[in-house]
Amino acid sequence: MTTLPYEIVVGLEVHTQLKTRTKMFCSCPNRYGAEPNTLTCPVCTGQPGALPVANRQAFTLAMRVGLALNAQIARATKFDRKNYFYPDLPKGYQISQFDQPITADGFLALASGKKIGIVRAHLEEDAGKSSHMESGAGSLVDLNRCGVPLLEIVSAPDLRSSAEAIEYLDSLKLLLRHMEASDCDMEKGSLRCDVNVSIRPHGATEYGQRVEIKNLNSFRSVGRAIEAEAARHHALQLSGGTVEGETRLWDDEKAVTRLMRKKEASQDYRYFPDPDLPPHHISEEWIDDVRNTLPELPVARHARYRRDFGLNDYDATLLVHDKQVAMYFEDCAALSGDAKAAANWIGAELFGWMNETKQSVEASGITPARLAALIKLQKDGTLNVPSARKLFAAMIGNADDPAALVVSLSLGQVNDRGAILEIVRKALLANPKAVEDLRAGKQKAAGAIVGFVMKESQGRANPAMVNELIAELLPTL
Repeated sequence: MTTLPYEIVVGLEVHTQLKTRTKMFCSCPNRYGAEPNTLTCPVCTGQPGALPVANRQAFTLAMRVGLALNAQIARATKFDRKNYFYPDLPKGYQISQFDQPITADGFLALASGKKIGIVRAHLEEDAGKSSHMESGAGSLVDLNRCGVPLLEIVSAPDLRSSAEAIEYLDSLKLLLRHMEASDCDMEKGSLRCDVNVSIRPHGATEYGQRVEIKNLNSFRSVGRAIEAEAARHHALQLSGGTVEGETRLWDDEKAVTRLMRKKEASQDYRYFPDPDLPPHHISEEWIDDVRNTLPELPVARHARYRRDFGLNDYDATLLVHDKQVAMYFEDCAALSGDAKAAANWIGAELFGWMNETKQSVEASGITPARLAALIKLQKDGTLNVPSARKLFAAMIGNADDPAALVVSLSLGQVNDRGAILEIVRKALLANPKAVEDLRAGKQKAAGAIVGFVMKESQGRANPAMVNELIAELLPTL
């Protein structure tokens, strides 16, 4: 890997929509995909005289995330008005938290053991969404997203490469999902990220001038934007120019950043306490209740899978990456009595189907109980590996009992020694070159014989018996 002539310094601001039933300050449903401007009310559209009321569930989810990030929970917190104008912000200000965030001073540990500092995580409301018409005739505004609760998680400038930034984001996304705080779907806008980038000479302790990059819609874009912006800073310095504090947009197609506006400071937003919302006091009892009901952290789940189920690091990491899949695995492992087989079937066949079809576990129709039944059929000798895979494919979208499908599709393993003996004898006679190679000690040649037998038996012959009979008949030819 080529060493860059400078050190990259990165801090991330992650905005994640919280999975509450209603919006942050009103009773409108917090739901994605409704017809534009149908999930609104006087509060979230900023009508005169409408009064906000804070969502308790949002507080609970924010505390859950804060505790998972090893952060401190504020005993007193308040909301402030952040003043700026956008067409999709009807009030002309955003209700956010400025100097008293709900949680601060935490960290997220990466797989390497490096701890990335969490400066703060604060609650705020989302803005609406503007859609710009391709014809250039104008823009459309959907206010359904106005008032949706956001948790903004601000990291310290502890990241030193694009790869490290992506690892941090992936770990944070995993944690948020395991905490059941957010679905983190970037395509739906429920996870968004702004990147702060600067560079400095290797060994320096002072930070360079940072630039914020917006409009990043994937982790891949985050990585590319960091590298492109760092290179722009270096080129500016080499040419005698100066890096200025700016907010820039990422152009993914051209792989460059473009100026959006000069960087604002906090005074530009004219923060002041929201007069319609009183300060909030968080009791020790409430914090303890949240702490006592925390879901299992991804790191702890990974360690448990290694320890209790005997899985290797790869399988444990694969399963833990999606909480829904992890719970599916645990149910299947318990029902089948074979955690390793459950992990193998999920990691190979089920993930293969999900990746190919872009559908969820539930959409397959293969419940943990049905996959466990397949595993048991394979373990008791009813199915060999090829037949088990055929059964798996047949079970997708089919609610029939797996054992009944084995019968109706004639998938049962052939264990009749006499029947297999005849097929093996036929295979040996049909493959004289493979027989000659086997006699010469070339064990790989057995593959041709086994392949012939499996084809003749439609994949149903007992593989162990096939190999046993090949060894038994070979000296007789």
